[in-house]
Amino acid sequence: RFQQVQSMMFDLMEWRSQLLSGTLPKDELKELKQKVTSKIDYGNRILQLDLTVRDEDGNILDPDKTSVISLFHAHEEATNKITERIKEEMSKDQPDYASYSRLSSSPTHSLYVFVRNFVCRIGEDAELFMSLYDPQKATIISENYLVRWGSRGFPKEIDMLNNLKVVFTDLGNKDLSRDKIYLVCQIVRVGKMDLRDSNSKKYTQGLRRPFGVAGTWCL
Repeated sequence: RFQQVQSMMFDLMEWRSQLLSGTLPKDELKELKQKVTSKIDYGNRILQLDLTVRDEDGNILDPDKTSVISLFHAHEEATNKITERIKEEMSKDQPDYASYSRLSSSPTHSLYVFVRNFVCRIGEDAELFMSLYDPQKATIISENYLVRWGSRGFPKEIDMLNNLKVVFTDLGNKDLSRDKIYLVCQIVRVGKMDLRDSNSKKYTQGLRRPFGVAGTWCL
């Protein structure tokens, strides 16, 4: 029983770090919250603790604002789900719950990136957006790291020269098990509509237009 609860706690620790990172899309955030609450309810049941009734989003129902009948139906539904979950777990052959492998590895991982230089002939200011990308699912799995680059070949904030660093945090075992992860840099040109525009009455500036993209395999 100790090993079983220990395995659940490692899962909850990893999921908690993902929730606090603030990098998950809304649909994935809702799905992860449901996994967390389901795991908590299941753990409370096998430890013979009280059952907490929740709504569809995993939020605890307030007995002062919820009718007795609604609480009863929610309690009945939660009990049935947990009972089915226990039957599934008992039918699986999991002698050690992979506890030792979890102990030997960190629950989360990080990727450190140091931007030394940006070489690309644009002629105007640029914005560089760096993120982690899963090519199989064709989706970005991290937030963007923004670097503003000047037209003269230096960062806009000159004091940040040789100090452009970022750490992509809260990469779990699920991320490391992906086939490949790319570091992608999206380049946005900031300036005139056309580089050939002259200083006339129709001259505009500060327009943001996609310019290019680069990528490299990192994990």
